[in-house]
Amino acid sequence: MAMDPRALWTMSYGMYLVTARAGGRANGQIANAVFQVTAEPPRVAIAINKENFTHDLIRDGGWFAFSVLADTVPMEFIGLFGFKSGRDVDKLAQATVREGLHVPLVVAHAVAVTEARVLLAMDAGSHTVFVGEAVSAEVLSAGAPLTYAGYHARKGKAPKNAPTYRGDAEPPAPPTAPAVASPWTCGVCGYTYDPAEGDPAHGIAPGTRFEDLPDDWVCPVCGAPKDAFLPD
Repeated sequence: MAMDPRALWTMSYGMYLVTARAGGRANGQIANAVFQVTAEPPRVAIAINKENFTHDLIRDGGWFAFSVLADTVPMEFIGLFGFKSGRDVDKLAQATVREGLHVPLVVAHAVAVTEARVLLAMDAGSHTVFVGEAVSAEVLSAGAPLTYAGYHARKGKAPKNAPTYRGDAEPPAPPTAPAVASPWTCGVCGYTYDPAEGDPAHGIAPGTRFEDLPDDWVCPVCGAPKDAFLPD
């Protein structure tokens, strides 16, 4: 039987924000490979890319937490934690955070949080699978959680270090001659700039064509420059 990666794309995932701390440093990142392993005792597992800063903090600190993101979470919030590195940016300083037993808990845009002590780390090639015992958990709101399918429906893409990254299997559309006031999509994170909406949060009024955006304007989700966008 041939290997068709599209079969794996049919699998269901959630969207989570994983946090960790070690050596006086703390960080958080977006993850979708988070799942419950057992009920009694309550154990959970996460898969984290070895190149990510959060991976080293979990490995060295021995604890991790994850927030279940609400389906109303802004794309800019996902961009902060999914497309920027904690080695360069203090992401937690830009979020609503509460101290847990051992690691910070991000409570902004979350329906629930769980904190776990690492029991086992398994080498999975590009990723490490950390299995942990859940020692504390709390429901924060009655909102619906964001699914991975829901994220993609909002024009989101998986970052390169995600276990579900599709690489060349979903290349951006080839450039075409743009129509007047046509939408443009970021080739990095999938954010779509809609001229009808503009980008009011960053001073761009509704009705502003992409071509008329300032040269120093960047994607409000991942920070990519204008030349990373392609017309829809």
